Amino acid sequence: MKTISPKDLNNLQLQTLLQTAIAPRPIALASTIDKDGNINLSPFSFFNMFSSNPPVVIFSPARRVRDNTTKHTLENVLEIPEVVIGIVNFKIVQQISLASTEYEKGVNEFVKSGLTMKDSDVVRPKLIDDCPVNLECKVLEIKHLGTEGGAGNLVICEILKIHVREEYLNEEGNLDQMKLDLVARLGGNWYSRNNENNLFEVPKPLVTKGIGFDLLPNEIKYSIVFTGNDLGMLANVEKLPNGDFHSDESKHLDAQKLLLENKIAEAWNLLIQK
Repeated sequence: MKTISPKDLNNLQLQTLLQTAIAPRPIALASTIDKDGNINLSPFSFFNMFSSNPPVVIFSPARRVRDNTTKHTLENVLEIPEVVIGIVNFKIVQQISLASTEYEKGVNEFVKSGLTMKDSDVVRPKLIDDCPVNLECKVLEIKHLGTEGGAGNLVICEILKIHVREEYLNEEGNLDQMKLDLVARLGGNWYSRNNENNLFEVPKPLVTKGIGFDLLPNEIKYSIVFTGNDLGMLANVEKLPNGDFHSDESKHLDAQKLLLENKIAEAWNLLIQK
């Protein structure tokens, strides 16, 4: 394993490494306004949800690595501590990229990117009408993490109101993960897309307690067929089925096919010697 000390890399090398490794990252499209009424729109992938009660999200407009300057978004929230955060999906990803252009202060990125402004209900920055979800937020705190290029500035925001476009809801009135078609940021120029072609479910062991790897039979645990993912699924049952287990590679291959379809009980049944 290659081991790296952050101090041995320059700012750009470290940023590139971390942004590639720590991914995918959701994108906050931040709509802000300054004290003179100038509107700004900019995406940030240093972003996530950190609390649901109270509802709090954090994004970080970092200082630019190349020249240690700050972004208009940061300057705006220091003047007017309010922000609208739009959630980004594939339908608008190219416009989002355009909005990331470093235009001069006072240039409205809504106009440049072709995205649609809409008045908010409780904050001064504009809603992004094209986004599937908008979060109207007040800024609770801005925590500066450093003064050098690459240093983050955590903008801690409390959500005051949520707007959801109805075409992204399912029949029960909840957000539909498939319909959302969200995108996320990777390293370099790379993005990822979350749609029906790559979404998958992993049941959460919240109520049940899986037996764990340590209690798997040796015939299963030391199989040359099963991957770590396969064993994780087999170990996430509350108790082992009764009986002796096959060490036959062909049986393991057949069971593996069932696991790919999330048929865990059927896979275990196949692994028991009849």
